[in-house]
Amino acid sequence: QLHVVESGGGLVQAGGSLRLSCAASGIISSINTMAWYRQAPGKQRDMVAAVTRDGSTNYADSVKDRFTISRDNAKNTVYLQMNSLKLEDTALYYCRVTNYYGGSWWGQGTQVTVSS
Repeated sequence: QLHVVESGGGLVQAGGSLRLSCAASGIISSINTMAWYRQAPGKQRDMVAAVTRDGSTNYADSVKDRFTISRDNAKNTVYLQMNSLKLEDTALYYCRVTNYYGGSWWGQGTQVTVSS
């Protein structure tokens, strides 16, 4: 089992920056991909960025060149640096951790609100 906890959300003005963190604990040796998703009210949950254990990254088109995902394997932690935030980035941000055997665990989410 894995336990996933996000932190770092908050209220920020448009154009500002935030850094989200997600720490995994438990049976961590089999972790492969760590990813960030987000869900705005009334919308589906979409992938924002993902990073594999070997460092390969993938981003949604809407956040490319603004967001950066990084990972510290020694700390079993993934980060999401969000710059040039826009109103449409407002959402509940979730961390998802996937292992090599198809198992998947979600955190409880952290709210990001971008104001004008």
